[in-house]
Amino acid sequence: MDASNKQNRVVKPMSFPKIIRLFVLFFIHFFCIFAPFQINWSAISVCFILYIITGLFGITISYHRNLSHKSFKISKWLEYLFAYCGVHAFQGDPIFWVSTHRYHHQYVDTPKDPHSPIKGFWFSHFTWFLHKMDRTVDEMIPRHRKWENATDLEKQTFYRFLHKTYMLHPIAVAVILYSIGGTPFFIWGMCVRTVMIQHATFFVNSVCHMWGKQPWKTNDLSRNNWVVSLLIFGEGWHNNHHAFEYSARMGIEWWQYDPGWYVIRFLQAIGVATHVKLPSQTHMQKLAND
Repeated sequence: MDASNKQNRVVKPMSFPKIIRLFVLFFIHFFCIFAPFQINWSAISVCFILYIITGLFGITISYHRNLSHKSFKISKWLEYLFAYCGVHAFQGDPIFWVSTHRYHHQYVDTPKDPHSPIKGFWFSHFTWFLHKMDRTVDEMIPRHRKWENATDLEKQTFYRFLHKTYMLHPIAVAVILYSIGGTPFFIWGMCVRTVMIQHATFFVNSVCHMWGKQPWKTNDLSRNNWVVSLLIFGEGWHNNHHAFEYSARMGIEWWQYDPGWYVIRFLQAIGVATHVKLPSQTHMQKLAND
């Protein structure tokens, strides 16, 4: 965008729902300050369990591998259940998340990438998420408001419902946690857990496009980072993913820790998951860095 366009551009104020999201996001981080003073094992256990439910089943298995890339199929009721788990990771509703991720692959590491690392670590890690609540992504990708790359979700009543009522669901869980276990459950089960899963996911956007190994020729900045994989259930094998984005398995090597794949493989073994996609040997040989 040139200087004249910048001067003539009218900056629209954020809508009330977006302001509420930003407000909630800030206070979730703020309340984590009090976590060391609200420690009990029940609260920490709730944090750990919800981290797995929202991070592993919600983000890794549902939002990413199932909805964004269609790397396997499951029954509709189970698809919806896993997607609902993802809502409580507080990273956006399924339509929002899937659309953003598909644009990331379409425009990877370019100015049109919604969380492009060429704009710096902090933009790719977190501040893109704040800009996305305003106007930046609409400038980069004019079509984005229409979710044209996620019509497969938009046409389903369930996902439209989550898109319209998104904020109500995490807030309801926060109220339930507080009513059951008071302040410790709220801080650990909601705030600490949400911040952990958010930043673990965002490390894929930032760290995994800056530091790590590139065993595959992907013509982008994606990297494999084992530390990030430990934090976010195998998602850190990001160069693997960009090489074979259709694959349900991101830990291509036997030693690459990938809990997301272990769950999908188990579901496949018991007949729940079908049409599981994996990279062929021919494709792997073609993209291998010698």
